[in-house]
Amino acid sequence: MQAVLFDLDGTLIDTAADFIRIIQNMCREEGRAVVDADLIRTQVSEGARAMVKLVYPELEVDDPVFLAHRQRFLDQYGDDIAVDTDLFAGMYPLLAELESQQIPWGIVTNKPRWLSESLLNALNLTQRCAVLVCPEDVAQTKPDPEPMYLAAKQIEIAPEQCIYVGDHPRDIDAGRNAQMYTILAAYGYLPLQYKDDLNAWQADCIVENVDELHQVIRNLVNS
Repeated sequence: MQAVLFDLDGTLIDTAADFIRIIQNMCREEGRAVVDADLIRTQVSEGARAMVKLVYPELEVDDPVFLAHRQRFLDQYGDDIAVDTDLFAGMYPLLAELESQQIPWGIVTNKPRWLSESLLNALNLTQRCAVLVCPEDVAQTKPDPEPMYLAAKQIEIAPEQCIYVGDHPRDIDAGRNAQMYTILAAYGYLPLQYKDDLNAWQADCIVENVDELHQVIRNLVNS
């Protein structure tokens, strides 16, 4: 294997704490029951709409009131994107080892580009990341393989020589659809409806923590 690509939220970077902070503050401001942190964590990979829906379950997602709350959430997140956010523990040495071996690493995410770039900049990862593919870059997002093919093309490495790591079924589907080696990050923000049968995702490998991920990647790039 010649490259490693990551999903962003819940795989490479532990962003949940900032989402939890903002959603729970919204609950308090509105005088609503505070949503449990663990429940918010399961919705991070589903995007802003799903998280705001936890605060306003009675509103339809196309309701102008709901859309205004969603925009307020995005504005607050954009203003304070990395207060409590960092790479998952153990990820810094993993990336450093890849770089020392001149193995490019990059990101394929469904997170909007303005937020993804802001986050990478806040964590000083912009120059280290070999490729960043966001929804704005493609006609079809994950689970379609288009973003995977684009990432591989930009780093000039065949898709079948790339590893893709993710914490959502659409990540694994996208990687498999592009003939990449897929790793399910079981330490991530697994969606409630899919977390009970991880084997059903059909990933090539399942890892429970970043140390295990590091070892699997080390074996793959050195084989």
